[in-house]
Amino acid sequence: MPGISGRYYPSWIVYVCVTLLVIANIINIGADIGAMADAMSGLIGGSIILYVLIFGAVCILMQIFLEYRQYVRILKWLTLALFTYIGTLFFVTIDWMALLHDTVFPPIAFNSAYLTAIVAIVGTTISPYLFFWQSSQEVEDMREKPEREPLKDAPEQARGADQRINLDTLVGMGFSTVIALAIMVTAAATLHKNGITQIESSAQAAEALKPIAGSFAQFLFVLGILGTGLLAVPVLGGSAAYGVGETLKWPTGLNRKPKEAKAFYATIALATAIGVGLDFTPINPMQALYWSAVINGVVAVPVMIIMMRMATQPRIMGEQTIGLTLKIFGWIATVFMALAAIAMIATNVIRF
Repeated sequence: MPGISGRYYPSWIVYVCVTLLVIANIINIGADIGAMADAMSGLIGGSIILYVLIFGAVCILMQIFLEYRQYVRILKWLTLALFTYIGTLFFVTIDWMALLHDTVFPPIAFNSAYLTAIVAIVGTTISPYLFFWQSSQEVEDMREKPEREPLKDAPEQARGADQRINLDTLVGMGFSTVIALAIMVTAAATLHKNGITQIESSAQAAEALKPIAGSFAQFLFVLGILGTGLLAVPVLGGSAAYGVGETLKWPTGLNRKPKEAKAFYATIALATAIGVGLDFTPINPMQALYWSAVINGVVAVPVMIIMMRMATQPRIMGEQTIGLTLKIFGWIATVFMALAAIAMIATNVIRF
């Protein structure tokens, strides 16, 4: 995406978006690795520092030395770990009628804490790195399957590609939304209900869950942290490398050998290494995870504006411009995220 947008928009816009993406991704990488190490130490004991180094090394080596097909297969299997969050719902007591009511008619407050949480939630749902990762993976798949061509050059393939992409998007977004709701409901019905609102580490969250929902719920929660971390860190590092590489016109792609894309793989390793380095600072991993989501929610706004403009222009998309329905919902989502980010910034400025 950066390579294409750079042809049609001022380069400084692309540089700013990619820089913010890389910063948010590195913070997110550090927070995820720190959370995994903390959870592992809480589950079986051992040094958190050692686990940080192990998880960081594993994530770097997976992307550099695994073949693309093997790597994708591992990522697909790791998504099964997300079901552990659904599993925890069966071990907690939930007022389903209250949940249904507050989901449809949520309480609204116009203060900095509430608005910041809204931006963080949308930042984890519509994260900028997903745009870079998804578009880059489509290109990777095209290289793996020579019969696929860019739809602008082969419009006859559009119908099949649209059906595949629509199904992939609907299933993926539906699944991720269910998982997100499961996490929030579990936390609200257990931790928040019992007055536990300040969580400093993933181990503390899991330990706090134990007397409320039982040992097995605690185990599932920790397993979910490990699985989602191992799934997220390579994607975060990879999307940062795609963003930087395509902007600077480097050879990019996980289907390339390391010697064929040295700068691309070096960026993956460097982003992950800096993320690991953050875990040796006083920065709290849980707070870093939260604020990286806030940053994502803010960065997503200019990225979505550029994406929506590109997707509606025939000079860029050829015959494959998006339809009216996607235009309407796409701009509604963009405007909502922009207003939420502006309101959050305004209320925080007023508070200080």
